[in-house]
Amino acid sequence: MPTTLSNPKEYQDIFHWAETQQDGKIPSFATRKNDPYEYQSGFNNEFASEAVPGTLPQGQNSPRNVRYGLYAEHMTASAFVAPRSVNKRSWLYRARPSVAHQGFTDLPDNPDTESNFLPINSKVHVSPTQLAWLPFEIPSGNDVDFIAGLKTIAGSGDPTLREGIATHVYAANSDMKNNAFVNSDGDFLICPQQGSLDIQTEFGMLFVQPGEIVIIQRGQKFKVDLPDGPSRGYILEIWGSNFELPELGPLGANGLANARDFLHPVAKYEIKKESWGVVYKLAGKFFRSTQEHSPFDVVAWHGNYVPYKYDLTKFVNVGSISVDHIDPSIFCVLTAKSRDPIAPLADFLIFSPRWDVASNTYRPPYYHRNVASEFMGLLYGEYGGRSDEFQPGGASYECGMVPHGVAYEEFKAATENEPPVMQISKGAIAIMFESSRPFTITDYAWNSNKKHEHDPKMWDDLVDNFSQHQDEVNKVLALHEAKLTKSNNLKNGSH
Repeated sequence: MPTTLSNPKEYQDIFHWAETQQDGKIPSFATRKNDPYEYQSGFNNEFASEAVPGTLPQGQNSPRNVRYGLYAEHMTASAFVAPRSVNKRSWLYRARPSVAHQGFTDLPDNPDTESNFLPINSKVHVSPTQLAWLPFEIPSGNDVDFIAGLKTIAGSGDPTLREGIATHVYAANSDMKNNAFVNSDGDFLICPQQGSLDIQTEFGMLFVQPGEIVIIQRGQKFKVDLPDGPSRGYILEIWGSNFELPELGPLGANGLANARDFLHPVAKYEIKKESWGVVYKLAGKFFRSTQEHSPFDVVAWHGNYVPYKYDLTKFVNVGSISVDHIDPSIFCVLTAKSRDPIAPLADFLIFSPRWDVASNTYRPPYYHRNVASEFMGLLYGEYGGRSDEFQPGGASYECGMVPHGVAYEEFKAATENEPPVMQISKGAIAIMFESSRPFTITDYAWNSNKKHEHDPKMWDDLVDNFSQHQDEVNKVLALHEAKLTKSNNLKNGSH
């Protein structure tokens, strides 16, 4: 049975999940003590689950009669002829098939969500300015559920093009009462920042807390309850691709996010004859269908297209143990491919507790420009890699090829003092949604009173140290010129 945590920040205070295992002094466990559900582990596996033993057909998928009169329903998320390694599908055995509904009606547009990020859309904005937002407000009252609380910040592309990305925040204060949601556009990667999410899916239950993530894939029905009250978090949405584990290359077989730590639900059905609504998001528009039975009536299922979650405290950090920084790809938890073979559509990165030991190395993030667009959020704690105000529940955005780095005071301290071997990001997890694509910013984010621009005055104090060494430089140049002249004279004299 799950327990109530005496310290709500118990899993925020640990350096790594390994601490919970107490060096083998207790039986090992894979989920947090207050997680009420059981799971199946693995990544991109073939999974199978049945809530009633003997229900799942064996040796075939669509028998003439499924046990107990259940209906077989096939969910395919890839082309039928896609290569086996990327073919995504599941079979569900349910009391009523999804087709049993009463048709669709249009819902009013949500002015705070967006799906078309092409610059010709007058409701999105292009800017090279480094932007940031203070924590987004959680609405008061108790009438804003997960769907109503969606707010889009930035993105690229359009879901009808089947390649693109959107970044959202959600802020909700109410359970989804007799309502389910289907994202027909793409996959959601959800990162709760405040408050847990109790998620009911067609495949079973998922309990997701701050410090964990959950992936609900395209076309999968789900419902979100808020057991801790008002909740806020971040969402990365991708179109035309699925998340996968990054390749490890020279790291070998293990490291970063390990496949065994991803958890999938077990079958749990709900038979209710009552009115339900199912909200569909398609091309950024919202539609609603109604039905007189629960959409979560799946008694058994099998396949590899299943929602899943991951505890970020289990991430195995790697880094330099001699000199210099390694590129931030070492912080990649999940990646999604684009049509460009050398540039991903999206990477999901985390910056979590780890050791910093590089010797004779400039320790802060070095001044840099890179092609990636970077959207950052903070789940909890303090993040030392930013030079502006960055708080849990807030966000920042930096466009590709825009320079960034720390203020002079931090540069000066880092170059004058020998850094200690130290643990960094203790009690903190920051996240990054990174893409090879430039983002455009939505009206909601652009006009938000939480937005503030990164003040370039913070770099006014960057000293021209080079000019202070002009006499020394001139002597070196003069000596070098004299050596060149002497060398040329010798060469000319030899002829």
